Amino acid sequence: MPPTSNPTLRQRRLGAELRKLRERAGLTATGAAALLGVNQARVSMIETGRTPISADRVRAMAGVYDCTDDRLVDALAAMTGRRARGWWEEYRDHAPVALVDLAELEHHAVALRAALIIHIPALLQTTDHARALFQQVAPPMRQYEIEHRLTHRMKRQGVLHRENPPPYTATIHEAALRMGFGGPVVARGQLKHLTDMSELPHVTVRVIPFGAPHLPTTGQSIDYVEGPVPQLDTVQLDTHYGACEFLDAETQLAKYRAVLDRMESCALSTAESRDFIHRLIQDI
Repeated sequence: MPPTSNPTLRQRRLGAELRKLRERAGLTATGAAALLGVNQARVSMIETGRTPISADRVRAMAGVYDCTDDRLVDALAAMTGRRARGWWEEYRDHAPVALVDLAELEHHAVALRAALIIHIPALLQTTDHARALFQQVAPPMRQYEIEHRLTHRMKRQGVLHRENPPPYTATIHEAALRMGFGGPVVARGQLKHLTDMSELPHVTVRVIPFGAPHLPTTGQSIDYVEGPVPQLDTVQLDTHYGACEFLDAETQLAKYRAVLDRMESCALSTAESRDFIHRLIQDI
């Protein structure tokens, strides 16, 4: 398969995980190439995601690297092949690359967790709320940019409405519920949408009220995307305006899992959260 000059996040992640396996085996790229019967440049291209490879090649590499974790190998093999032509590809010329990669990441997720302090989670926003949010970005976006971002965000939400959707848990601070983007009508519609979504069997919405003790956060939005095995989890720090940072080091994953666990422990129960949001709707 021919090389690509712009690998997706998923392709880069596959290459990075193969590099980790090689390094754990104590092999240099040159040494691995000799065992695999290819040149060193080929190994480097694979590890940077610039050369699509087959599932058989991944299994061969895992064997050379003495990887005995069958679940990890199977998961890596499932990531092979050329770029999937999902709906997100149509936005590659109209949105930041990170947003395109994010949509693909969510599409392949086994489960999703989010924790936010001043924003409603993107996957739970109404069209009116999202538009109001984008219209207040500084510096301001052009109208066509707003529409591109808006349709991209709405299509991302399809992951929660497809057949066999991933479990989704959103922990939202009371501050986010009271921001009031778009005015009272939009705010009421957004809060009502949260309660409606929380009725879905795979969606959990929990609220952290003002005054909750020991809130372990810096105020940054956290999205945790679970892969088919824990080694393939990803943390995405989302600014909601396109600047996404993706983290996948084991220490980073452990850190943010712990932060999410502690934030969820500060939240009201699901039923209490739904009642809490209903009371906020009455107050607007």
